[in-house]
Amino acid sequence: MKALILAGGFGTRLRPLSCTRPKILFPIVNKPLLDLTLERLSKSGVSEVILAVNYGAEALKKHCGSSKYGMKILYSEDRIQHDSKNIFSPPRPLGTGGPIKKAENLLGKDESFLVLNGDILTDLDYRALMQSHKKSSGIATIALFTVKDPSRYGVVKFNEESFQITQFFEKPSRNEAPSNLINAGIYALNPKIFNYIPKAKPCSIEREVFPKLASEKTLFGHPFQGLWIDVGKREDYLKANMLILESQKEQSPQNQMFGAHIKTRKPIAIGENASIGEGSMIGPYVVLGKNVNVGMNVSIQNSVVFPGVIISDLVSIKGTVIGENVFIGKHVQIGENCIIGDGAVIEDNVTLVNGVTVCPFKTVSESVFEARCLM
Repeated sequence: MKALILAGGFGTRLRPLSCTRPKILFPIVNKPLLDLTLERLSKSGVSEVILAVNYGAEALKKHCGSSKYGMKILYSEDRIQHDSKNIFSPPRPLGTGGPIKKAENLLGKDESFLVLNGDILTDLDYRALMQSHKKSSGIATIALFTVKDPSRYGVVKFNEESFQITQFFEKPSRNEAPSNLINAGIYALNPKIFNYIPKAKPCSIEREVFPKLASEKTLFGHPFQGLWIDVGKREDYLKANMLILESQKEQSPQNQMFGAHIKTRKPIAIGENASIGEGSMIGPYVVLGKNVNVGMNVSIQNSVVFPGVIISDLVSIKGTVIGENVFIGKHVQIGENCIIGDGAVIEDNVTLVNGVTVCPFKTVSESVFEARCLM
């Protein structure tokens, strides 16, 4: 069984952290999201994975190489030249359908295959999805998940007896949504799907292909329950880490150094070679990456701290994502919904209120009391 992972997204809603890494490599409790997906695919019997890459392609190739978790890894460039006669015209992405057509030769025309949006964290049984697809004899089978607010997603009208999707609506308003069953961004596709996607041009499979399949009665659904999160937004990325924290057993990586009188409130995850100074309070819902150095009398709650961060004494951090190799000075306070980009420096006595974002390698020497981006 083969799987295509759509890994070419620009991660605009996760900037500035996505300025320095593809969002599919964002850590979820100290493990890249991509690795969590590849592990589940391997356990589901997938033997070959094609990564549809664009932004951050070299980082993904370096991370995965030619094989991972016992699966062969191939790459398909997810972009086309806007105008081949103009060498200065930048390439443009192919959308959600174009990469499937672009990878046609790699996927082949003999067997059905899986397609996954790369920014989805889920415990979906991929083998069960493929079994449902083969049983339906349709062209496409969409994994379906129930949410409270379907307006951010593709929504379906669904026949519970035949599993046939009779209508597909991409991001309707709350009042127009026919149900709370949404497109979970994971599909089993028959090779006939290639006939519905134009070659060498952008295509939205949600807007251009699925509605047509629904009208032809060849689109089916596979409802499932369990874990499903689209981590494309800051709050959802934090939520994903918190949910995995709750589900994991406590781990004890090597070479951690804890000072006297520190307090921890579970759940937390602390990476290898991390150190925490005397009198600090860590948790609940905190992830510290490897080689993170936390000073004395520091308080961290509901936050994700990437590897290599240095946090000085008497710092308070709450509801924040802190990028790799950031330096935070003494007496700093960082409020909820802040994002600190890789390599940034927050100098002593600085306060950042809720919603402040700091671009990579930016030095912040003065407090900021309104939500804005520091470039």
